[in-house]
Amino acid sequence: MKAAVASLKREALASGPARQPIHSEVSPDRSVIRVSIPLVGTGTDAKSNAALATLRNRILPETVGTVEGVEYAVTGDTAASHDWNEAMKSAVPIVFGFVLAFAFLLLLVSFRSLVIPVKAILMNLLSVGAAYGVLVWIFQDGHGQGLFGFHSTHAITSWLPIFMFVLLFGLSMDYHVFILNRIREGHLAGRSTERAVSDGIKSSAGTVTAAAVVMVMVFLTFATLSQVSMKEAGIGLATAVLIDATVVRTVLLPASMKLLGKWNWYLPTWLNWIPKIGHEPSGEPVEAQVPPRRPLADTIPVLQPVA
Repeated sequence: MKAAVASLKREALASGPARQPIHSEVSPDRSVIRVSIPLVGTGTDAKSNAALATLRNRILPETVGTVEGVEYAVTGDTAASHDWNEAMKSAVPIVFGFVLAFAFLLLLVSFRSLVIPVKAILMNLLSVGAAYGVLVWIFQDGHGQGLFGFHSTHAITSWLPIFMFVLLFGLSMDYHVFILNRIREGHLAGRSTERAVSDGIKSSAGTVTAAAVVMVMVFLTFATLSQVSMKEAGIGLATAVLIDATVVRTVLLPASMKLLGKWNWYLPTWLNWIPKIGHEPSGEPVEAQVPPRRPLADTIPVLQPVA
C-alpha cells in the first residue's frame, strides 16, 4: 500500500492536476489512510474540475486501485461542489418536467381549454427566464458589485435555479389563475372576449398589484444581506415578481387573449370527457323573490274631516 500511495503522489504531480504540499495521514488502527492533494485552480473553476476528473478517472485507478481489496474515494471542497452541481443538473429535467406537466393538467381541467395551459406555461417560463438573465448579468458577469456590495465569483449558487423555478412558477400560477378566473366569469356571462378581458383585468388589478408590491419589498430585503447566495435569491425573486406582475400579467396576458379571441377556450372533442368544475351557469334562471304588494288603502293615509 505504501508503494501505491507513493506512486499516487508522483503521478499526481507529474500529470499536472496537483500542487505541493501533498501529505498523508494513517488512522490509529492502520485501516484507513488519507492523502491530501491540493488541486490546481480556484477549487470550483474549470481547471479544478478537470484536475478532479484526471485524479478520479485515471490516476487513482492506475495507482491505489491496483491494490487488491482497497476501496478509495475522492472528497474535499472541489469534489463536493462538482458532485452537487452534477446532481442538480440531473435533477433539473425531472423537476421542470413534473412542475410543467402538473400545471398543464391542472389548468386543463380547471378551464377546459387546451390553449390556456400552454399560454400560461410559456408566460411563466418567460418571467423565470428573465430573472435568470438578470442573475447572470449581475452576479455571474459581475455588474453592479459596488451597488449591491458583493464580490463576484463568476458563478451562480448551484441550488438557486431550481429553487427559484419552483417558487416563482407557483407564484406566477397564482396570479395567472386569479386573473383568468375573473376573465372566465365574464366569458361565461356571455360577454365578448375583449370585454371579458378588460373587466377581468380591471377587477383583479388592485389585488395583483398590492400582492406584487409586498412580495417585491420582502424579497429585496434579502439583497441587503451579506451572504451572496441570499443576495442572488432576493434580487432574482424580486425581479421575476416585478416583471410577472407588470409586463406579463398586465400587457402580454390581456393582449394575447384579445388576439386569440374564441380560440382561448378551444378544447378538442376528444377531451370533452373532462368534467366541468367551477361556478358555471346552470342555464336555469332563478326566480326573484318579490314581496307581495300591499293595497293602496294600507299604504296611503286617509285624512278624516274634523267635526
